[in-house]
Amino acid sequence: MNILDKIIAHKIGEVTAKKEAFPIIQLEKSRYFNEPTSSLKDYLLRPDKSGIIAEFKRHSPSKGDINTHSSAAIVTRGYASAGASGLSVLTDNRFFKGTNEDLTEARQFNETPILRKDFVIDEYQILEAKSIGASAILLIAECLSQKKLGELATFAKSLGLGVLMEIHSEKELEKLHKNIDIVGVNNRDLTTFEVNIQTSIDLFNVIPDDFVKISESGISNPQSIIQLKEVGFQGFLIGEAFMKTKAPVKACQAFIQAIMDVPV
Repeated sequence: MNILDKIIAHKIGEVTAKKEAFPIIQLEKSRYFNEPTSSLKDYLLRPDKSGIIAEFKRHSPSKGDINTHSSAAIVTRGYASAGASGLSVLTDNRFFKGTNEDLTEARQFNETPILRKDFVIDEYQILEAKSIGASAILLIAECLSQKKLGELATFAKSLGLGVLMEIHSEKELEKLHKNIDIVGVNNRDLTTFEVNIQTSIDLFNVIPDDFVKISESGISNPQSIIQLKEVGFQGFLIGEAFMKTKAPVKACQAFIQAIMDVPV
Protein backbone atom coordinates (compact mmCIF):
# COMPACT_ATOMS: atom_id res chain seq x y z
CA MET A 1 0.00 0.00 0.00
CA ASN A 2 1.52 3.34 -1.08
CA ILE A 3 1.30 6.56 0.96
CA LEU A 4 -1.72 7.88 -0.95
CA ASP A 5 -3.62 4.66 -0.33
CA LYS A 6 -2.78 4.86 3.37
CA ILE A 7 -3.96 8.48 3.56
CA ILE A 8 -7.27 7.74 1.84
CA ALA A 9 -7.90 4.65 3.98
CA HIS A 10 -7.36 6.73 7.11
CA LYS A 11 -9.46 9.59 5.74
CA ILE A 12 -12.50 7.33 5.28
CA GLY A 13 -12.47 6.47 8.98
CA GLU A 14 -11.71 10.05 9.98
CA VAL A 15 -14.69 11.44 8.07
CA THR A 16 -17.01 8.83 9.58
CA ALA A 17 -15.89 9.81 13.07
CA LYS A 18 -16.24 13.53 12.37
CA LYS A 19 -19.80 13.13 11.10
CA GLU A 20 -20.73 11.72 14.50
CA ALA A 21 -18.74 14.23 16.55
CA PHE A 22 -19.65 17.36 14.56
CA PRO A 23 -23.06 17.03 12.86
CA ILE A 24 -23.77 19.09 9.74
CA ILE A 25 -26.19 21.32 11.65
CA GLN A 26 -23.27 22.33 13.87
CA LEU A 27 -21.07 23.16 10.85
CA GLU A 28 -23.83 25.35 9.41
CA LYS A 29 -23.79 27.51 12.54
CA SER A 30 -20.23 28.67 11.86
CA ARG A 31 -19.75 32.42 11.36
CA TYR A 32 -18.16 31.67 7.96
CA PHE A 33 -20.78 29.31 6.59
CA ASN A 34 -23.01 31.94 5.01
CA GLU A 35 -20.32 34.48 4.20
CA PRO A 36 -19.38 35.06 0.53
CA THR A 37 -15.96 33.80 -0.53
CA SER A 38 -13.22 35.43 -2.59
CA SER A 39 -12.42 33.70 -5.90
CA LEU A 40 -9.05 31.99 -6.05
CA LYS A 41 -9.36 31.82 -9.83
CA ASP A 42 -9.91 35.58 -10.08
CA TYR A 43 -7.00 36.35 -7.76
CA LEU A 44 -4.69 34.15 -9.84
CA LEU A 45 -5.57 36.16 -12.92
CA ARG A 46 -5.05 39.57 -11.28
CA PRO A 47 -2.12 41.38 -12.95
CA ASP A 48 -1.13 43.07 -9.67
CA LYS A 49 -0.54 39.70 -8.00
CA SER A 50 2.29 37.20 -8.34
CA GLY A 51 0.38 34.04 -9.26
CA ILE A 52 1.88 32.38 -6.19
CA ILE A 53 -0.31 30.27 -3.90
CA ALA A 54 1.80 30.26 -0.75
CA GLU A 55 1.28 27.32 1.55
CA PHE A 56 1.25 26.97 5.31
CA LYS A 57 2.61 23.48 5.92
CA ARG A 58 3.94 21.99 9.13
CA HIS A 59 4.99 18.46 8.10
CA SER A 60 5.05 16.04 5.20
CA PRO A 61 5.23 12.22 5.07
CA SER A 62 8.35 12.41 2.89
CA LYS A 63 10.28 15.21 4.64
CA GLY A 64 9.09 14.87 8.23
CA ASP A 65 8.71 18.04 10.31
CA ILE A 66 9.10 21.20 8.23
CA ASN A 67 7.95 23.97 10.54
CA THR A 68 5.85 22.95 13.52
CA HIS A 69 5.96 26.19 15.53
CA SER A 70 4.98 29.04 13.19
CA SER A 71 1.70 30.91 13.59
CA ALA A 72 -0.78 30.41 10.74
CA ALA A 73 -2.06 33.95 11.25
CA ILE A 74 1.35 35.63 11.12
CA VAL A 75 2.73 33.59 8.22
CA THR A 76 -0.34 33.76 5.97
CA ARG A 77 -0.83 37.45 6.61
CA GLY A 78 2.79 37.98 5.64
CA TYR A 79 2.35 35.91 2.50
CA ALA A 80 -0.64 37.99 1.45
CA SER A 81 1.19 41.27 2.11
CA ALA A 82 4.10 40.01 0.00
CA GLY A 83 1.80 39.67 -3.01
CA ALA A 84 0.62 36.07 -2.90
CA SER A 85 -2.43 35.49 -5.11
CA GLY A 86 -3.73 32.82 -2.79
CA LEU A 87 -3.02 30.94 0.40
CA SER A 88 -3.02 27.19 0.95
CA VAL A 89 -3.41 25.67 4.39
CA LEU A 90 -2.88 21.97 5.14
CA THR A 91 -5.63 20.68 7.40
CA ASP A 92 -4.82 16.96 7.40
CA ASN A 93 -3.59 16.11 10.89
CA ARG A 94 -2.55 12.47 10.75
CA PHE A 95 -0.03 12.79 7.92
CA PHE A 96 0.71 16.54 7.72
CA LYS A 97 0.14 17.75 11.31
CA GLY A 98 -2.26 20.42 10.05
CA THR A 99 -5.50 21.45 11.73
CA ASN A 100 -8.78 23.09 10.84
CA GLU A 101 -7.85 25.73 13.38
CA ASP A 102 -4.82 26.70 11.26
CA LEU A 103 -7.14 27.57 8.38
CA THR A 104 -9.63 29.43 10.53
CA GLU A 105 -6.80 31.39 12.12
CA ALA A 106 -5.56 32.32 8.64
CA ARG A 107 -9.06 33.39 7.60
CA GLN A 108 -9.43 35.71 10.58
CA PHE A 109 -6.53 37.82 9.32
CA ASN A 110 -6.88 37.58 5.52
CA GLU A 111 -9.19 38.49 2.67
CA THR A 112 -6.92 36.65 0.22
CA PRO A 113 -8.55 33.38 -0.95
CA ILE A 114 -7.60 30.30 1.04
CA LEU A 115 -7.39 26.81 -0.42
CA ARG A 116 -8.16 24.02 2.01
CA LYS A 117 -5.40 21.51 1.27
CA ASP A 118 -6.70 18.10 2.26
CA PHE A 119 -7.81 14.80 0.78
CA VAL A 120 -11.48 15.38 0.00
CA ILE A 121 -13.53 12.23 -0.56
CA ASP A 122 -16.91 13.18 0.88
CA GLU A 123 -19.43 16.05 0.74
CA TYR A 124 -19.12 16.42 4.51
CA GLN A 125 -15.54 17.68 4.11
CA ILE A 126 -16.78 20.40 1.75
CA LEU A 127 -19.32 21.58 4.31
CA GLU A 128 -16.51 21.52 6.85
CA ALA A 129 -14.27 23.54 4.51
CA LYS A 130 -16.95 26.22 4.21
CA SER A 131 -17.47 26.28 7.97
CA ILE A 132 -13.79 26.85 8.78
CA GLY A 133 -13.39 29.73 6.33
CA ALA A 134 -11.99 28.14 3.15
CA SER A 135 -12.49 29.84 -0.23
CA ALA A 136 -11.66 26.79 -2.34
CA ILE A 137 -11.15 23.04 -2.06
CA LEU A 138 -8.72 20.59 -3.62
CA LEU A 139 -9.97 17.51 -5.48
CA ILE A 140 -7.24 14.98 -6.31
CA ALA A 141 -8.16 13.17 -9.51
CA GLU A 142 -5.99 10.20 -8.66
CA CYS A 143 -8.12 9.20 -5.68
CA LEU A 144 -11.62 9.97 -7.01
CA SER A 145 -13.77 8.38 -9.70
CA GLN A 146 -14.96 10.62 -12.52
CA LYS A 147 -18.51 10.47 -11.16
CA LYS A 148 -17.53 11.28 -7.58
CA LEU A 149 -15.22 14.10 -8.61
CA GLY A 150 -18.03 15.71 -10.60
CA GLU A 151 -20.44 15.37 -7.69
CA LEU A 152 -17.99 16.92 -5.24
CA ALA A 153 -17.16 19.79 -7.61
CA THR A 154 -20.84 20.54 -8.14
CA PHE A 155 -21.54 20.45 -4.41
CA ALA A 156 -18.62 22.79 -3.69
CA LYS A 157 -19.91 25.24 -6.29
CA SER A 158 -23.35 25.18 -4.68
CA LEU A 159 -21.71 26.48 -1.50
CA GLY A 160 -19.79 29.20 -3.33
CA LEU A 161 -16.42 27.48 -3.06
CA GLY A 162 -13.81 27.40 -5.82
CA VAL A 163 -12.51 24.05 -7.03
CA LEU A 164 -8.94 23.08 -7.89
CA MET A 165 -8.56 19.69 -9.56
CA GLU A 166 -5.12 18.18 -9.19
CA ILE A 167 -3.71 15.84 -11.82
CA HIS A 168 -0.55 13.81 -12.23
CA SER A 169 -1.11 12.39 -15.73
CA GLU A 170 -2.90 13.16 -19.00
CA LYS A 171 -5.34 10.30 -18.44
CA GLU A 172 -6.74 12.03 -15.36
CA LEU A 173 -8.00 14.88 -17.57
CA GLU A 174 -10.86 12.53 -18.49
CA LYS A 175 -12.29 13.48 -15.09
CA LEU A 176 -12.54 17.20 -15.87
CA HIS A 177 -15.91 18.73 -15.04
CA LYS A 178 -17.57 22.03 -15.86
CA ASN A 179 -17.51 23.04 -12.18
CA ILE A 180 -13.71 22.88 -11.98
CA ASP A 181 -12.09 26.34 -11.94
CA ILE A 182 -8.40 25.50 -11.84
CA VAL A 183 -6.35 22.53 -12.99
CA GLY A 184 -3.15 21.96 -11.07
CA VAL A 185 -0.35 19.68 -12.21
CA ASN A 186 1.31 18.17 -9.18
CA ASN A 187 4.97 17.62 -9.92
CA ARG A 188 5.14 15.27 -6.94
CA ASP A 189 4.24 11.64 -7.58
CA LEU A 190 1.95 10.91 -4.62
CA THR A 191 2.85 7.22 -4.71
CA THR A 192 6.62 7.76 -4.45
CA PHE A 193 6.82 11.47 -3.46
CA GLU A 194 9.50 12.08 -6.11
CA VAL A 195 9.34 15.54 -7.74
CA ASN A 196 10.00 16.78 -11.29
CA ILE A 197 8.66 20.07 -12.74
CA GLN A 198 8.98 18.57 -16.22
CA THR A 199 5.65 16.91 -15.39
CA SER A 200 3.96 20.31 -15.59
CA ILE A 201 5.74 21.27 -18.79
CA ASP A 202 4.75 18.00 -20.47
CA LEU A 203 1.06 18.32 -19.53
CA PHE A 204 0.46 22.03 -20.15
CA ASN A 205 -0.74 21.76 -23.75
CA VAL A 206 -3.16 18.89 -23.13
CA ILE A 207 -5.08 20.83 -20.45
CA PRO A 208 -7.99 22.71 -22.08
CA ASP A 209 -7.54 26.48 -22.11
CA ASP A 210 -10.97 26.89 -20.49
CA PHE A 211 -9.29 26.30 -17.14
CA VAL A 212 -6.73 28.32 -15.21
CA LYS A 213 -3.56 26.21 -15.17
CA ILE A 214 -1.17 26.02 -12.23
CA SER A 215 1.93 24.04 -11.35
CA GLU A 216 2.30 22.52 -7.89
CA SER A 217 5.15 21.15 -5.78
CA GLY A 218 8.90 21.09 -6.23
CA ILE A 219 9.13 24.79 -7.08
CA SER A 220 12.00 26.12 -5.02
CA ASN A 221 13.57 28.95 -7.01
CA PRO A 222 12.37 31.96 -9.02
CA GLN A 223 13.94 30.60 -12.20
CA SER A 224 11.47 27.68 -12.14
CA ILE A 225 8.57 30.16 -12.02
CA ILE A 226 10.01 32.11 -14.94
CA GLN A 227 10.35 28.88 -16.92
CA LEU A 228 6.79 27.81 -16.10
CA LYS A 229 5.42 31.27 -16.96
CA GLU A 230 7.08 31.04 -20.35
CA VAL A 231 5.24 27.76 -20.91
CA GLY A 232 1.99 29.55 -20.02
CA PHE A 233 1.17 28.61 -16.45
CA GLN A 234 -0.90 31.21 -14.59
CA GLY A 235 -0.31 30.06 -11.03
CA PHE A 236 2.22 28.25 -8.85
CA LEU A 237 1.62 26.48 -5.55
CA ILE A 238 4.68 26.60 -3.30
CA GLY A 239 4.65 24.41 -0.22
CA GLU A 240 7.97 23.66 1.43
CA ALA A 241 10.29 26.29 -0.06
CA PHE A 242 9.07 29.03 2.29
CA MET A 243 8.06 27.01 5.33
CA LYS A 244 11.37 25.17 5.66
CA THR A 245 13.20 28.45 6.29
CA LYS A 246 13.54 30.18 9.66
CA ALA A 247 11.58 33.17 8.30
CA PRO A 248 8.87 31.97 5.86
CA VAL A 249 7.46 35.44 5.25
CA LYS A 250 10.85 36.96 4.38
CA ALA A 251 11.55 34.01 2.08
CA CYS A 252 8.22 34.59 0.34
CA GLN A 253 8.84 38.33 0.01
CA ALA A 254 12.25 37.80 -1.58
CA PHE A 255 10.95 35.10 -3.90
CA ILE A 256 8.00 37.16 -5.15
CA GLN A 257 10.16 40.25 -5.59
CA ALA A 258 12.56 38.23 -7.73
CA ILE A 259 9.86 37.01 -10.11
CA MET A 260 8.02 40.34 -10.28
CA ASP A 261 11.23 42.04 -11.39
CA VAL A 262 11.49 39.82 -14.49
CA PRO A 263 9.16 40.66 -17.41
CA VAL A 264 7.62 37.64 -19.15
